[in-house]
Amino acid sequence: MELAHSLLLNEEALAQITEAKRPVFIFEWLRFLDKVLVAANKTDVKEKQKKLVEQLTGLISSSPGPPTRKLLAKNLAALYSIGDTFTVFQTLDKCNDIIKSKDDTAAYLPTKLAAVACVGAFYEKMGRMLGSSFPETVNNLLKSLKSAESQGRSEILMSLQKVLNGLGGAAASCHRDIYKNARSLLTDRSMAVRCAVAKCLLELQNEAVFMWTAELENVATLCFKALENSNYGVRVAVSKLLGTVMATALIPKQATVMRQNVKRATLEEVLELMATGFLRGGSGFLKSGGEMLKVGGSVNREVRVGVTQAYVVFVTTLGGQWLERNFATFLSHVLDLVSHPRATQTHVEAVYSRRCVSFILRATVGSLLGEKAQIAAAKDICQAIGKQMKAVEAVVNDANSENKSGAADVAASQHVMVCALQELGSLVQSLNATASPLIQEPSIGLLETVTSVLLHPSMAARLAAAWCLRCVAVALPFQLTPFLDRCAERLNNLKTSPEAVSGYSFAMAALLGGVHQCPLGIPHAKGKMVVSIAEDLLRTAAQNSRLSLQRTQAGWLLLGALMTLGPSVVRYHLPKMLLLWRNVFPRSLKELEAEKARGDSFTWQVTLEGRAGALCAMRSFVAHCPELLTEDVIRKLMTPIECAMTMMSHIPSVIKAHGAHLKASAAMVRLRLYDILALLPPKTYEGSFNALLRELVAEFTLTDNSANTTTSLLRSLCHYDDSVLLGSWLQETDHKSIEDQLQPNSASGSGALEHDPSSIYLRIPAGEAVPGPLPLGVSVIDASVALFGVVFPHVSYKHRLQMLDHFAECVKQAKGVRQQAVQLNIFTAVLSALKGLAENKSTLGPEEVRKSALTLVMGALDNPNPILRCAAGEALGRMAQVVGEASFIARMAQYSFDKLKSARDVVSRTGHSLALGCLHRYVGGIGSGQHLKTSVSILLALAQDGTSPEVQTWSLHSLALIVDSSGPMYRGYVEPTLSLVLTLLLTVPPSHTEVHQCLGRCLGAIITTVGPELQGNGATISTIRSSCLVGCAITQDHSDSLVQAAAISCLQQLHMFAPRHVNLSSLVPSLCVHLCSSHLLLRRAAVACLRQLAQREAAEVCEYAMSLAKNAGDKENGGININPFAPGAGSRRDAHSRHQGVNITETGLEGVLFGMLDRETDRKLCSDIHDTLGHMLSSLAVENLSHWLMLCKDVLAASSDMSTAAPLGGGKDEESEKKDEMDDDTMFTTLGEEDKSKPSVAPRWATRVFAADCLCRVIMLCENANKAHFDLALARSARLKNPKNDFLVLHLSDLIRMAFMAATDHSNQLRMAGLQALEDIIKKFASVPEPEFPGHVILEQYQANVGAALRPAFSQDTPSDITAKACQVCSAWIGSGVVSDLNDLRRVHNLLVSSLDKVQAGKGSSSQLYRESATTMEKLAVLKAWAEVYVVAMKIKKEAETKPKRVLKSTEEDEDDFGTVDELPPDSLITLVQPELPALSRLWLAALKDYALLTLPAEFATQLPPDGGAFYTPETIDTARLHYRNSWAPILHAVALWLNSTGFNASESTEEPAAAMPNSQKCATSIMLNQTPGTPPTTKSLPEINKDRMHLILGVSIQFLCSPRPEEPVEHVTSCLQALHTLLDSPCARIHIAEDQLLGVELLSVLHRLLLTWDPPSVQLLVTGVVQQIVRAAQDYLQEKRNTLNEDDTEEKENPLALGEGGESGGLVPGKSLVFAAMELLMFILVRHMPHLSSKVSDSPSHIAAKSHLSEESARLVAATVTILSDLPSLCSPAGCMTVLPTILFLITRVLKETAVKSADNQVPPPVSAALQGIKTIVTLPTVKTDETQKQWTGLIRSTLASILEDSQPEASKPILDEVSILTAIALFLWSASTEIIGVQSLQNGCMNRFKSALNSCDPWVRSCYRNVNNV
Repeated sequence: MELAHSLLLNEEALAQITEAKRPVFIFEWLRFLDKVLVAANKTDVKEKQKKLVEQLTGLISSSPGPPTRKLLAKNLAALYSIGDTFTVFQTLDKCNDIIKSKDDTAAYLPTKLAAVACVGAFYEKMGRMLGSSFPETVNNLLKSLKSAESQGRSEILMSLQKVLNGLGGAAASCHRDIYKNARSLLTDRSMAVRCAVAKCLLELQNEAVFMWTAELENVATLCFKALENSNYGVRVAVSKLLGTVMATALIPKQATVMRQNVKRATLEEVLELMATGFLRGGSGFLKSGGEMLKVGGSVNREVRVGVTQAYVVFVTTLGGQWLERNFATFLSHVLDLVSHPRATQTHVEAVYSRRCVSFILRATVGSLLGEKAQIAAAKDICQAIGKQMKAVEAVVNDANSENKSGAADVAASQHVMVCALQELGSLVQSLNATASPLIQEPSIGLLETVTSVLLHPSMAARLAAAWCLRCVAVALPFQLTPFLDRCAERLNNLKTSPEAVSGYSFAMAALLGGVHQCPLGIPHAKGKMVVSIAEDLLRTAAQNSRLSLQRTQAGWLLLGALMTLGPSVVRYHLPKMLLLWRNVFPRSLKELEAEKARGDSFTWQVTLEGRAGALCAMRSFVAHCPELLTEDVIRKLMTPIECAMTMMSHIPSVIKAHGAHLKASAAMVRLRLYDILALLPPKTYEGSFNALLRELVAEFTLTDNSANTTTSLLRSLCHYDDSVLLGSWLQETDHKSIEDQLQPNSASGSGALEHDPSSIYLRIPAGEAVPGPLPLGVSVIDASVALFGVVFPHVSYKHRLQMLDHFAECVKQAKGVRQQAVQLNIFTAVLSALKGLAENKSTLGPEEVRKSALTLVMGALDNPNPILRCAAGEALGRMAQVVGEASFIARMAQYSFDKLKSARDVVSRTGHSLALGCLHRYVGGIGSGQHLKTSVSILLALAQDGTSPEVQTWSLHSLALIVDSSGPMYRGYVEPTLSLVLTLLLTVPPSHTEVHQCLGRCLGAIITTVGPELQGNGATISTIRSSCLVGCAITQDHSDSLVQAAAISCLQQLHMFAPRHVNLSSLVPSLCVHLCSSHLLLRRAAVACLRQLAQREAAEVCEYAMSLAKNAGDKENGGININPFAPGAGSRRDAHSRHQGVNITETGLEGVLFGMLDRETDRKLCSDIHDTLGHMLSSLAVENLSHWLMLCKDVLAASSDMSTAAPLGGGKDEESEKKDEMDDDTMFTTLGEEDKSKPSVAPRWATRVFAADCLCRVIMLCENANKAHFDLALARSARLKNPKNDFLVLHLSDLIRMAFMAATDHSNQLRMAGLQALEDIIKKFASVPEPEFPGHVILEQYQANVGAALRPAFSQDTPSDITAKACQVCSAWIGSGVVSDLNDLRRVHNLLVSSLDKVQAGKGSSSQLYRESATTMEKLAVLKAWAEVYVVAMKIKKEAETKPKRVLKSTEEDEDDFGTVDELPPDSLITLVQPELPALSRLWLAALKDYALLTLPAEFATQLPPDGGAFYTPETIDTARLHYRNSWAPILHAVALWLNSTGFNASESTEEPAAAMPNSQKCATSIMLNQTPGTPPTTKSLPEINKDRMHLILGVSIQFLCSPRPEEPVEHVTSCLQALHTLLDSPCARIHIAEDQLLGVELLSVLHRLLLTWDPPSVQLLVTGVVQQIVRAAQDYLQEKRNTLNEDDTEEKENPLALGEGGESGGLVPGKSLVFAAMELLMFILVRHMPHLSSKVSDSPSHIAAKSHLSEESARLVAATVTILSDLPSLCSPAGCMTVLPTILFLITRVLKETAVKSADNQVPPPVSAALQGIKTIVTLPTVKTDETQKQWTGLIRSTLASILEDSQPEASKPILDEVSILTAIALFLWSASTEIIGVQSLQNGCMNRFKSALNSCDPWVRSCYRNVNNV
């Protein structure tokens, strides 16, 4: 391949390679040439031009394939435009001659096509330079158009399009000819030709005025005709043409209008024309309208769907502003469509028409309008609904006049209502909280209007209104509870109107179903309210026959909706529910029999509806409350369910007796029954399998059903990858919701709420806007198929065999269409069953069962219906998976092999080739390895069958499956497969898009198989790699979007395995162009690829994307408007088509992606965009700060009335330079204005939330990058050195402004994000000093902004979660120490005071909108905020107290926060908190008590107080736990501080709480203290109260520290440890912990455990602090005890000194001994920081011997540890001392020797001074001088001194020891120990030698030790 990379074609190399490889070689050369011509030097090109032209023209006649001819034409045109043009006419003539040639053989065709392509390329590139020759060329092309076959026709049309594009207005003389010749081909039988015509005419209408004036009607008729029997591609192309022509007719282009006096069409005319297509289809509307209506021919669905898309194109082309101005007209027109009788001839047609109208509204209003305009549109929709409703009410009230037309109007109005209400709901939901003005403006009356529809006579309209209310409530959750109350009230008042009962119960059910989308929920009591209403409805149903049906349905609907609230609510109503369910069904068989004899058709209808309702509520219960399904409950549920199953068999006789209208109700009962059974474990209804299976099989084999209804599940049961065969990729397009109507199985896409009212409260399946349950007939079959799959694995083999045989019989019996339907259903059921078997890991059964199944499946592999073949293949694969025996698989494979070798018909070849693919897919590479060779060879042969694209598609698809499943085993077949793929890519006509899609799939599978090997450099690998790259290049250049998407995913795979070889400079720009494709799949693929690229190489990606914008300036059209539809720059308005051409401006790719977030609705796509932006942000933001901050700021600053996007490019056509001068100027001016008047949509709220999150991420990234980001002085100096440097601190005002904008927005999510950002900013910047004003910090100047951002969050109507967040920010702000002035502090402080009053107001005082746990959250947030403020205040106070001494200055890192302390009186903060403390302390303790109870394990649930705690109610206990978990730690710390500061003397506040409070609260507190109200509180003594408090605090701490979850924030751990430390400061607590030694031991062991899992040094320091406190407490207590003994009785035999651990014997018991526990923990810390202390650690192989210098933190830790160690012996008895001392002395001396290292400034490191201090403490211990231990003690001290002496001879390798410290240690011994201990000759000599050498030392510091010697 390298040989192909030369400017001229390397003909020697070409001659040497084999015939097969030549096309690839030539293509590779052309690819190289394409890149090199643009970049090459012009003179070089001119030198070789002649030879190049020869070589290229030579290639024209070498019959090149489609991709080759495209590139060839492009290169020739480029060559002429760069080099000399004088031979161009010769080449043109040569091409024309080839086109004229009469040779019609297939062999000559490629040459002709290549010539046609060249002609097109010449004109496109050089346009008017070839001007004079164009009439001849065009005539030539048109002549050959008449005789060409389909491939030639599309190629010629594409060339004509390029000619038109290149010549612009100059080709006017040929316009009519082209139009006449092309239009007849719009109805060509080849779909590719239709697409080409549509694109050609689209180009033509740019200049040909007649198309949108005189010929307008004809063009419309043509388009309608072209849409008949069209495929998706044709619909897209034709609707593009139709919509654009209509838009141009309405608002013609300036330039053309100026040239000719044009009559413009009016909006009415244009819309009228479009409506004809929508309502009448294409079959000519020239007959008079009346006649058409009488004939009543059905509308052609394809035409309707195509026209629907054309409406969207029409509006999009005219742009958002046009829509804003004309919305009312447009809306009324679109709604009229759906009220027209022709649009609603049958129910299903009506649903389809509604879907189309909804699509038009969603696609225009939803994406073209900004938020303000959407609110205006919502008002218009409201008025339209109101107007309709008035008309309906007039008819209903006027019931006496027998006017038929009125009834018809009401029937038609329901469809209008449904469309309008659905769009209103979707609008409000997408606006979310920004829609609040709609609700709050009384003039709009949205709620009144929508609720009025709840009384509409038609059920569909009532349901739509209920759904709309649900959308409003989800968008604005504060409306949810008021709505519910209002509906309940109206239900009660209007009990006697059937519509009201039905409508309001729908609304309530819908609202209850929406609760799960509102995180704050609804008050618990609403559940009780719903139950009582429902009970009442069910009870009174029988009283009034006019209402019984509605009341029954409403009652059960409400109960079903109640279940969606989940177990926490339902738990309370379960017994009542079980009773209700039991009573609906007969108790016994006898009653069932008796029932049959009674009743008339009406009572039966009510009964059946009631039972269906009850089953539906049960199903809802089982689905939403799985936690409550105990065995007992299931048993109780089974009674009514079994009864329902028995009843099923009696129903047919009832229907016979009472009439067929009961069939629907009976079907509903069956549907509900199947649904609930599918959710229960099959074991529970084993007994009824036989009867049940009979029902199920009869259901889907259509035994009692005369209609040929088919299930809708087949596609979903087939494998996702088979979409190319099933065409189900249409599910992945933007037009999914309307394209569904055209799918072949029955009722596809005809979902509507009225088919199943219960769906109004269920969760919506992902990706749907409105729930659309399918019609009842289809739903029942679906449910039966699904249940069959659940039950089948549990049925005996005998029955399986019977059923399979029965299936075969059913298929045989049925004929024609019915047979297809039965077969489809049976296959879906079989697939469902096999899937169930696979999931249960069970087998199919013995031989005869398999045989029967095989016969069934194999029969369908030859079925003409592709969906059935697909299902059969899938079933075969699943069978192989379930049977799992090699012989069985071999048999199946062999059967297909034989068939494929002999069969010649398309059907069996496709079926059996898929069978092979599915076998491999489900058995995997290993299981089917032995058949691999045969399979591959057969499929490769089939794939070359050029006569049938269908066979090629299926065989290539199977091949891809095999490559995928075989993995590395396929490696041997890679080369032949790859060469076949390339050959086909170069030869298959591009119109066979399915073949190309499968080729793309194969290519991707091969790349994955070769995998990481692709990086290699071997010859074979290089060949494979370059083949893959060529393959990708060909598919990338294909015109079909799905093929391009496949190419992108191939390149993505290649980039994963061999990133060096993927050329990003060409890939990234092409991806950017795809971002605005009109195909969802292509946009998805492009973003997914960008996401992967940005993960590794974000900088390059952004750079290449920007290059796209730079190059764009060089092209003719101004901005880069690469139009996704027309290859030319297209009409000026294409820039405003749904995805404005990639408009990469200075914001780069990031800006485009942010813009996409506003337009895209696809979940996957949006999450990929978020990820891509996230990757870019993390790798680029810090380097490029101002750019990213500007981006976020632009998005956040977007108020809906200003446009932030730069004016779009592409407005100025390239015609401009071709017009004469006069036109030029006018065009420039007019177009300039035109563009300004069309701003793109301002960022929507969801994008703004994302931008606010990005802001927080930028702050976090800067934190990890460079200190200067948070230091103004540093940043400024760095800026001076290099002006390019950029630091976060320099943008502080922007950060604050963005956070402020977000925090004060309409949208609640944005407010949360803004407050979060504000909190981050405060925390990060609080301590940044202001260099110009020493003693001040830079945040001080933003006090007003922070206050203003917080204030609105404390208003009355703010949701709890926002208030809670704001409290958090308040406490951060007050605690940050930024504000130095008390009055300024008061402003924010008052917000907290006001919320504290709210907390004290007790439980149920305020009217509740949300769940009780929301109040819990808010109250706890307030208490937590106060706690944090109090902690900070106490800290400041303590620091202020210790300041004057300046000795005990804490070295904690926070000291610089309080630079302001000098000006602030030290206790100013505390003065703000002090007045609230009595109340606060009480509330804090109550909250802690709640928390303690809530953390009890589940088995203590019975001990919880029955009516909840101080801040939670028992119903919401689960959600409350989370809020407590977030806030207990600061509260605990605050309580400890408070108890410590009051010295545990504050009893009165808890003892007599009731006295301090108004009466209303007395009962609240008494509840808090678990007493019955009314009894006087039992007085506890102060010590008892304190003991309780101690237990509470220690309990909470120990419980938490035992096992803090890894996701807990480290602040919780530190708060908890600080609380313990503070607590143990007070004598009361010390006594408590020392009295009960086990408590101390337990605390120590918990701390030890904590250290094992958390190792930040800050945590370790706090732990040592707490340990020290515990040891001190024990010391004090022991001292106290010894003193008392001394005083009491000295004559007693007991020696006071023998007190302490170790007693007489000196043994310490682990687990009981405090000393042992402490030593264990301290040893752990020492070894963590000085691993060589432990022989175990230093001997282990993983240990690295290097002794590093201890860091400062470690040094402090080691020092603290040594200090505590030296205190431990004082806790022991003399014998105990002897046990612990050797260890302690060893550790201390080792630490001394390790850390006494000489430093430059002669500082003594903390561990050294601690060690010296420790030696002194131990040597002077008073307790050890008893007779028994004297000898041992002497030995210990001597050996310690000896070890200090011995090892201090300096060595070269070690760092120099600090002599002074060692000498000091020696001096200490000499001083403190008595002479008889040290008076040993050898020791004395050692000491003398050391001192001598010190005196001789030259270091003055060492000499100063002389004083020591003197002292000695």
